[in-house]
Amino acid sequence: MKIDQKNLHKPGTDNLPPGVYKEVGPRGGKITGSKEVHIAEGHRLPPTNKAGNKWIKKD
Repeated sequence: MKIDQKNLHKPGTDNLPPGVYKEVGPRGGKITGSKEVHIAEGHRLPPTNKAGNKWIKKD
């Protein structure tokens, strides 16, 4: 599965659509020990486990 870079979000990004977001590597790859978070409308993405990782919205 090819990850589109525009679907990756940096920690601290706000005003994203509400839903479940999964932590991924810097280019969207799977990582071990990743976090999943649920954010509500207007909330901000939390920090990742490792600097450089990003968030992607789960379908």
